[in-house]
Amino acid sequence: MKIIVIGSVFKDEHKEKILDIAGKIKAQVCFANTEDEVDDDFKDAEVIYGFGMGIAKTSKSLKWLSVPSAGVDYLMGEDAFANKDCILTNSAGAYGVTIAEHIIAVSLMMMRGLDHSYSEALKGNWSSPVPQKSLKDARITVLGTGDIGCEFAKRAKAFEPANITGLCRSGKCAEASFDEIYKIDELDNVLPKTDLLIMCLPGTPETENILSKERIALLPKDAYVVNVGRGSAIDEDALADSLDEKRLAGAALDVFRTEPLPTESRLWNTPNLLITPHVAGNLTLKHTLDKNVEMFCDNLLNYANSLPMKHVIDRKKGY
Repeated sequence: MKIIVIGSVFKDEHKEKILDIAGKIKAQVCFANTEDEVDDDFKDAEVIYGFGMGIAKTSKSLKWLSVPSAGVDYLMGEDAFANKDCILTNSAGAYGVTIAEHIIAVSLMMMRGLDHSYSEALKGNWSSPVPQKSLKDARITVLGTGDIGCEFAKRAKAFEPANITGLCRSGKCAEASFDEIYKIDELDNVLPKTDLLIMCLPGTPETENILSKERIALLPKDAYVVNVGRGSAIDEDALADSLDEKRLAGAALDVFRTEPLPTESRLWNTPNLLITPHVAGNLTLKHTLDKNVEMFCDNLLNYANSLPMKHVIDRKKGY
């Protein structure tokens, strides 16, 4: 078996771990920073771990693509795989900690007015205090109760909110930090009772524009929105209108419909909007990278021994 590992983020300790597993299953490994650096002898590899979309699109020898990302919407096109039976797995479960910490960070930044203080400090101004809000006694709604939503709920619970409500397709979640769990069908009823809306949904046809103009209008005037899922889930113009007209207290977006966010986008000049360049996740936190590699190695053993694999994507559903 030939395996390609693509990515410049992997350290020697990660490569050694992968090589150790490869030795046990008698596999050869090619490490490359990019697809262009892959040895010609490995272009017919059976397994790729990394962002090997170019090879996946042309190689019928590829049987399993393991991507280090949680989202896989960029691999849902009809021409994404030359081998239509190629297994696709993601790394959902590796990003919960880092993205949950990001959500806490931007929520506190907005609610405590730190964005205002920081922007004034950059100008050399000692700013006056601004009204602050707290996570304590806040009504928090989490749209998407997967790994990210659950890891956030665990951490948010320590701030003693009034309640944490989760919404998902099934209306069921085992995470004890949620006070209530509803099906997404109940979203319209939950939004008016929300002070802080956290969005961590995958990019699928069902989540497209789920926070529409009409639903944004259901949120209280002093509510905040945080999106770390996919930019396609929000009507960006409607959100910008609400912030311009002070019909929302603030929003923090880490994901956008077009990335990088175009310089001409009105969002850059929208008041009370905190913009981060899709950095809530990524493989920049050691814990995330270690977990990511560990998950691949576990799945590699399962794959080699014809055992059930984890995080297999249904390409028709998109998750």
